[in-house]
Amino acid sequence: MDSKGNYPLFWTYTFTTLAIVLWGFSFVWTNDILQRGVAPFTFLFVRLFLAGIILYTGSRLAGKLQKLEKKDYKWVALMAFFEPFIYFLGETYGMKATNSAVLSAVIIATIPVFTLMAERVLYKVPLTVFKIFGTAITIPGIIMVIMKDGETASAEHFYGIVLLFMAVVGSIGYSSVVKKLSGKYNSITITTYQFVIGSMFFLPLFLAFGLDGLNSTFFSKEVMVPLLALTLLCSCLSFACWVASIKRLGMTKTSIFSALIPAVSAVGAAMLGQEEVTLITVAGIAIVISGVIIAQRN
Repeated sequence: MDSKGNYPLFWTYTFTTLAIVLWGFSFVWTNDILQRGVAPFTFLFVRLFLAGIILYTGSRLAGKLQKLEKKDYKWVALMAFFEPFIYFLGETYGMKATNSAVLSAVIIATIPVFTLMAERVLYKVPLTVFKIFGTAITIPGIIMVIMKDGETASAEHFYGIVLLFMAVVGSIGYSSVVKKLSGKYNSITITTYQFVIGSMFFLPLFLAFGLDGLNSTFFSKEVMVPLLALTLLCSCLSFACWVASIKRLGMTKTSIFSALIPAVSAVGAAMLGQEEVTLITVAGIAIVISGVIIAQRN
C-alpha cells in the first residue's frame, strides 16, 4: 500500500478486470435462469437478500463494517435505489424482453459515454483527450461485437432496449453517489449496505409477485448453481472490487471497463453454445480493449 492506504495500481486494475469478467458472465447466467421460466422478482430478491446476509455477516466478523453517520443515511438509501433496485429492474426485464445476453451487455456497455458527461457536470472533472478518444473508439467496437451478417438485431427489441437504458441511468446514479461516499467508508461497508437496503426495496415486489416462484424449478440444480454464482461472485465480490476502483480511479476511468462486458458475454455465450463468435466479433473485442487502455492514460 502507498501512504494513503491504497493498493498498487496493478491490483486496482486486476480487481476491476475481475469484476468485469464476472459481470460479463452474469448476463449469460441471468439469461439462462430467465429462459427456464423463473419469475424475475423471485430471482432478484433471493439473489440480493442472500448477498446482503453474506456481506453483513462477513463484514461484521471481519470487523470491516463501519457505522454510518446519520447525515449519510439518505445517500446510502439513494445509492441502493439506483443500484441494485433501478439497475436490476432495467437489466433483468430488458434482458427478458430482448432474450439476448450479448445485446443486453452491449447496451450496458454504453455506460462510460454517459458517465463521462455525468462526472464532468457533477464533479467538474476535466475531460482529457485520452478519456474522450478512448471512450469514443469503444463504441464501434461494441457495435462490431453484436453484428451478425452485417446487421444488428436491436431494432426488434425497442421495449427491452428502453429498459436496459433505464439500467444505464441507474448505474450512473450509483457511481455518482459511491464517489461521494467512498471518501468516508470502505468498499465492504458500501457494498454491504447497498445489498441489505437494496433487498428491502425489492421485498414488497417479491411478496406481491414473486412468492409463487419458489417452486421446484427454482430449487433445481440448473437454477441454483448460476444463482449462487451471481450472488457470491457477481454481487458480493464484484461490487466490492468496483467500489474500490471508483475510489481509486474515479467514475470515468472505472466505468470505461464496462465496455469490455459485451466481449466477455460473447465469449461466455459461445462457450455455453448460446452465441457464435465471428471474426467481426473478435475484431470488435480488440477495438474495445484498445479503447479501455487508451482511456486510462493521464
